[in-house]
Amino acid sequence: MDIDIKSAHGLIPAIIQDSETKNVLMLGYMNEESLQKTIETQKVTFFSRSKQRLWTKGEESGNFLNLVSIKNDCDGDTLLIQAKPVGPTCHTGADTCWQEPNSANYGFISQLENTIKTRRENADSEKSYVASLFEKGINKIAQKVGEEAVEVVIEAKDNNDDLFLSESADLLFHYLILLQAKGYQLNDVVEVLKGRQK
Repeated sequence: MDIDIKSAHGLIPAIIQDSETKNVLMLGYMNEESLQKTIETQKVTFFSRSKQRLWTKGEESGNFLNLVSIKNDCDGDTLLIQAKPVGPTCHTGADTCWQEPNSANYGFISQLENTIKTRRENADSEKSYVASLFEKGINKIAQKVGEEAVEVVIEAKDNNDDLFLSESADLLFHYLILLQAKGYQLNDVVEVLKGRQK
């Protein structure tokens, strides 16, 4: 790594990111010695400006940040450190120093899951297709997933990409509804897939 710590007055910012969820956990500062100790011990270590000494995250609490990778930015004056947190990162007990949960986020899919949850909770079946499906019960929801899966298979055999993608979107949408009807979310399925990695 081409890091110029000396030109940055001996300290450079280190952004800590969860290697799996990709959420930013905290920001700390490193000097050459703390960077070297991080690499040697595989535990993220900072230079504490308040204590004026090296400080390994978790040295008192046990909530270590196990090193996965270190990257420097285009100017060579900021580090991006990916780590696996052991317990909460913030001294307040929160997952992150921004008081946010360190849960997996799938962008638009996570937003869609929240919309489905809201529509289910509001239960206005006259205005909401989602609410009407939940009102009809698990059998109807499962049936819809089956119908959409068959339509995806049919469109996969044809040459109309627009229809194939449209039916694929319908399948995914109804599958997300089925997952919530069973008390799960997409991340539960992702965890099963992770467990199958060899």
